[in-house]
Amino acid sequence: MPLIIRSTAQQTPKHYGITSPISLVLPKELDLVLTQKLTEALKPFGVFEEELELQRRILVLGKLNTLVKEWIHEISESKNIPASLIENVGGKIFTFGSYRLGVHTKGADIDALCVAPRHVERSDFFTSFYDKLKEQEEVKDLRAVEEAFVPVIKLSFDGIEIDILFARLALQTIPENLDLRDDSLLKNLDIRCIRSLNGCRVTDEILHLVPNIENFRLTLRAIKLWAKRHNIYSNILGFLGGVSWAMLVARTCQLYPNAVASTLVHKFFLVFSKWEWPNPVLLKQPEDCNLNLPVWDPRVTPSDRYHLMPIITPAYPQQNSTYNVSVSTRNIMVEEFKQGLAITDEILQNKADWSKLFEAPNFFQKYKHYIVLLASAPTEKQHLEWVGLVESKIRILVGNLEKNEFITLAHVNPQSFPGPKEGIDKEEFSTMWVIGIDFKKMEGSEHLNVDLTFDIQSFTDTVYRQAITSKMFEPDMKITVMHVKRKQLHQLLPDLVIVKRRKHSTEGLRGMNDSSVDLSLDSDNSMSMPSPTSTSSSAAVKRFFIILFLVIAQGTTDNSASTPSSLGPPAGKRPGSTLQSEKEKKLKVEEVMPLWYPVPEELSSQVVCCCVADLFPSCFQKMASADLSDVPLLPANPIPVLKNSIKLRLSR
Repeated sequence: MPLIIRSTAQQTPKHYGITSPISLVLPKELDLVLTQKLTEALKPFGVFEEELELQRRILVLGKLNTLVKEWIHEISESKNIPASLIENVGGKIFTFGSYRLGVHTKGADIDALCVAPRHVERSDFFTSFYDKLKEQEEVKDLRAVEEAFVPVIKLSFDGIEIDILFARLALQTIPENLDLRDDSLLKNLDIRCIRSLNGCRVTDEILHLVPNIENFRLTLRAIKLWAKRHNIYSNILGFLGGVSWAMLVARTCQLYPNAVASTLVHKFFLVFSKWEWPNPVLLKQPEDCNLNLPVWDPRVTPSDRYHLMPIITPAYPQQNSTYNVSVSTRNIMVEEFKQGLAITDEILQNKADWSKLFEAPNFFQKYKHYIVLLASAPTEKQHLEWVGLVESKIRILVGNLEKNEFITLAHVNPQSFPGPKEGIDKEEFSTMWVIGIDFKKMEGSEHLNVDLTFDIQSFTDTVYRQAITSKMFEPDMKITVMHVKRKQLHQLLPDLVIVKRRKHSTEGLRGMNDSSVDLSLDSDNSMSMPSPTSTSSSAAVKRFFIILFLVIAQGTTDNSASTPSSLGPPAGKRPGSTLQSEKEKKLKVEEVMPLWYPVPEELSSQVVCCCVADLFPSCFQKMASADLSDVPLLPANPIPVLKNSIKLRLSR
């Protein structure tokens, strides 16, 4: 009897995940052949690193680990730690993210964590360790971001980009065999250390929760490549980031523990094309460690109930890694899952090759209408900061657009592009994002009037407000938003981006000078109002700017910002206060001029993105000292803000 029990126990497979597997079927010969073909199909995309490059990464991480140990040893001596402890004080570099998962691609950066004992302070990491890194010949582009949500030191070590986080544990020494999955390590830690540890803890948990690591890795490589090719790989823009894709693949592996990669890729699309969101994806049952840390729990936290596509990290404190997902981005991803399922069905039936799965759809032919977002700054350093802030807020713009009653879908392309220059003489750095828009089909209406001004303006206001609050704003940091039709995109984007072009007029977008765009030459009447000829449109633009000029000129000579009734702000606008002193005569932060003037009818299908200060700098300087009674009081450091107005009339 004991022998029978022992034999039965040996045959019982290990249980992975919170439910039983869907299938325990073993792979067939055809599955192995298809997996080999999948591997071959992935190679041209650079998803596998050469052995020499891999060894170089290991060498660099070894050097970094040695530096950490030396630094902690020096810090310990300076703080008079007993010699007996110093010898074994330890300290270690851990990795997480794609490198730790074993799915990093050629040239990818490495996410690392420096773990130190309790007598080493975070301030030491950002001072003495930073200085030690600066002394190393191999280290370039060293920069510390101490005030970030998760503080980090960024650097290039022998040509390999590395981001290093810091965690100080409540331990006297850091042993070499330390397992960061141990929940007791989180006791008595500050929140920044807990956040820093989270990446390693989640990555390690994922690797411990899949039945076959090699099958998981190959499947994840395929899914990540597919997601990037289909423009749905970006946590910051409301799609999924690397850890979320890893958890979806891990859950698929749990449901089909014996399957190989070719089968798992197909099952991935099968499972998540039919998944009933917002039911959460969980790799393990959440545990409560009684450390009073906030965890994802819709029963307790009301805001968690509004998450649309929850994928919950397996390490305590459990969090939803997809809180940025919106209605539009979820719909886009679910549709892509369905298309992926159809393609992998064909592949398994030998009707298509794996290359079909990785064909990039033409985003720039997919929609009839696009919103183009341009972020610009006068210097490269300012541009880098500005672009980071703007990109982190684009999901707010998408959310605003999808709430518009006339819009059914807003799809932002995660890939950004260099923006056009304002002028030859003016040095400027700019980045551009493109958002595809689906407008609602209205019955019984010949024309559809859509005003996106409020949606755009609330987004730009949010960005500027954050820039001011964080004290990163500099003059000439600008956001421009414009509506562009499909056939006009090629005039803004690089030639290589838009492969397939329709026939188009040789005229079109006249340029980006003065932050205005002439979009009148569009003869597609099914998408927009009938357009005037190029001559009349150009004249309309000139007339519009002349009107603005006259208004400004009036403001500079009349000691008043009161405007003719036909050009006044819309009814219901709160009148501004009287300015009492010279200091108060500066312009309001978000209102360089009341740019609520009606757009000429000829331009109603165009974007009007104009900054008065840029168009007429001399008048603007005079105006700053005028008595502008209609302009509300403003904080110090006035900022020239672009007022973006988009009003469309779409023909059916």
